[in-house]
Formats: sequence, C-alpha cells, structure tokens
Amino acid sequence: MNKLTSFKDKFGNAVGKFSGSRFVRAIMAAGYSVITFSIIGAIFLILTVLPQAFPIPGFAAWYAGTIGRFSNMFQVIYNSTMGILALVFSGTFTYTYTKIYRDEEKIDVDPVNGLMMFLMAMFITVPQLVWKDGSIQFVQSLNKLNIIGGGYAVSAGGITRIASVGIFTGLVVGWLTVQIYRFTIKHNWRIKMPDSVPAGVANSFSALIPGFCVAFIVGGINLILVMLGTDLFKVLYIPFSFISNIADTFWGFLVIIFLIHLLWWFGIHGATIMSSFYTPIVLANMAANVNGANHFFAGDPMNAFVIIGGSGATLGMAIWLAFRARSAQLSSIGKVEIVPAIFNINEPILFGLPIVYNVQLAIPFIFAPLVSGTIGYFAVTSGLVKKIILQQPWPTPVGLSGFLATASWEGAVLSIFCAFVAFLVWYPFIRHYDRVLLKKEQATEAAEK
Repeated sequence: MNKLTSFKDKFGNAVGKFSGSRFVRAIMAAGYSVITFSIIGAIFLILTVLPQAFPIPGFAAWYAGTIGRFSNMFQVIYNSTMGILALVFSGTFTYTYTKIYRDEEKIDVDPVNGLMMFLMAMFITVPQLVWKDGSIQFVQSLNKLNIIGGGYAVSAGGITRIASVGIFTGLVVGWLTVQIYRFTIKHNWRIKMPDSVPAGVANSFSALIPGFCVAFIVGGINLILVMLGTDLFKVLYIPFSFISNIADTFWGFLVIIFLIHLLWWFGIHGATIMSSFYTPIVLANMAANVNGANHFFAGDPMNAFVIIGGSGATLGMAIWLAFRARSAQLSSIGKVEIVPAIFNINEPILFGLPIVYNVQLAIPFIFAPLVSGTIGYFAVTSGLVKKIILQQPWPTPVGLSGFLATASWEGAVLSIFCAFVAFLVWYPFIRHYDRVLLKKEQATEAAEK
C-alpha cells in the first residue's frame, strides 16, 4: 500500500508539473483562442450546408433561390476563419508563451514582438522552394487540387500552408521563435535606445537583432532542407501526419479516452493534458472533412459523443443522483451537479462523490466513455451518421452538440444515444455505491441515537 501511494504521488507530481509547464499553458491558451474563430466559421459553414442538414422536400429549391445565392460569400467568411487557423492558433501560442516568459523569468521580451517575429518566421516556411540548376527557385505548378504560383500553394480555401495543416509547423516555429528571442534578450543582444525615445520606437529597435536571428536561423534551416530536396514544412508534417493517422484509428481513439480518464482518476485534469496534444490533429481533420475527407477524430468528438456531461460521461448518472439516489450525500451532490452536467461540467461529481482515487467507481468512470466512444466511432465511420465538419463549443448540451458537430439530425440522435448507453454502464455501480453510503448514514444515525 505504501508503494502504491508512493507511485501515485510521484506519478501525480510528474504529470502535474507537465500540465503546469509553460509550453502546455501556452497551447491551452491557443486552443481557447481558436474557439471564437471556429464558432464563426461553423455558423457560416452551416449556412452553406443547410440543404444537407435538412433534407426536407422542397427545401433545397427554396434555399437555392434565397439564402443559397449568398453561399459563396458564406464560404469566403468560413475560409477567412478556418483558412488561417495555423496563424491564429500558433500566433496565440507564441504571444502567450512570450508573455509567460516575460512574467515568470522577468526578462524584457515583448509578446507583440514575439508574435510579429513568429509571423515572419512562419511565412518563411510557407512558400515551396526547390534547388535547381544551382539556385533556389519557386515551385510553379497547376493541377485540379491547387495552384502553386511563386511558391505559394493556393486552393479554394486560400493559402494552403497557413490553414489547419500548418498548425504543427506553426507550433514548432513559434516555440523556436520564442526561444531565440529569449536567448538574445537574456544575453543582451539588442539595440538599446535612450530613455527619451518613445517606448514604441525603442521596442522596434530592441527587436531588430532578435528578429534578424530568428530570420537567419529559420531561413537557414529551411535553406539546408530545400537543398536536400525537402523543406521545413514537409519535414515537420511527417511526424504530425503519422501521429494524426494513429489518433484517427479506433484503437488510437480509445487510448486517448483511456488516458484522459486515468489521469483524472489521479486528480489530474486529463482532458487538458491530452487535448494539448490532439487539438492540432482534430482541427486539421475537421478542415479536411469539409474538403471531402472522412475522419472521425475531428472537431470535438469528445464532448459530442464521448464525455457527455463531463469526463466519465456522467450526465445520465448526475440526473439519476438528483432524482433517485437515496443516500443524503449522493442526492445532494446530484442536485448541485445536474445543471452544470447539462453543460459538460462535472467537477462536483469528480471531487464530491468522489471519483478521484475512488476504486469503487474507477471501472464505470473509465469504461462508460470507452463504450460511448466506441458507439460514436462506428456510427460515424460506417456512414450511419454524417462525418464531423464543425467544432461546437464544449459546453453545448447533449443532442445539440451532436447536431452542430455533424450538421445533421442523426448526429443529435447519436449524441443522446451515447449518453444513455453511458448511463447504463454507470447504473449498477452507482446504485451499489448509493446503497453502501445509505447503510453508513443509517448506521451513523443509529449510533448517534
């Protein structure tokens, strides 16, 4: 028992340190920043797919003569949100990462300067270059998928490499930019202006040498890779694509679900830890689905079909606690939790039942989302339910979340069905736990008398 306790403490401390690391905190801030853009993009994408979402006789003809006349403008707005996702996500990451170093290491780095350097460095990786006839040349190509002119690959959604496929490259470039900026400032590689010079002018000159270092290093790395027959974007996309393919498999998806809940059982926010890894993947897959791909692990499948009510898929269980639990402890927790659970918030249950470190509830806590995730996976991949093309806000209630994710009524039904099945897994365990607590409460009351 002492060894088990020691292991739990060491494991919890190690993962806790990682979850609180500067890198993870910056990625989580980047994930939050994307929500606004994804919601805006989702709204206008829904307007373009209304005939598919509502296959009602006569609706398609009505749509074509009314709202459908503006569908190209809806597509433009969608492309202006999701089409620059790499810049939004990685730019916010870089800004936040720089700010964290400024605040915690007390060094004179400016988050805005960090962001601007990142944009410069990122666009160094965007054009496609080749080493030909002893010189660097821009790729020129024309095919059905995209046009590459002056090295820039352009598709119907805009410049390809600044969209979701560029998120992983953007993260690496952002991290490298901040580290170079931090190194140069810590070693005083900058131009200092007199105190009488306005702050804006002084900041511009102070970023000159760090910016040159960023351009030289990123440009130099890309140049070497181009001469070797590839480029920085392609090199970084290889591991991202490999990990993405694994995560999109059934077993990869189940492993992600399992790890989220194993971490939560140790009292660590598993969803935060794991989403910091898979957020770039689901965003890229979602954009690919819009363009004809068929990925399940896209958008936010977790809150749509897996962890409905919060980690552990506890929505049905929370409702049962509120109306059917006989023990005072579980009944009171259920009444407190029922409203938050509708919006996928369940900390009162996680720490109030408790579920954390509770061996009696570990099985349903881990197994229920595995079951709901399995149902969601095969329902979508089999074509029974349409693929995920939108990222709904994570607090979206059951049913509506599935509808928004897939822009279909089938998605709404699947979301509700997954929540119901998860409750069936929970039922025998929570009912037994309720009886155990009731007996303890009755014994305590009898002893007090």
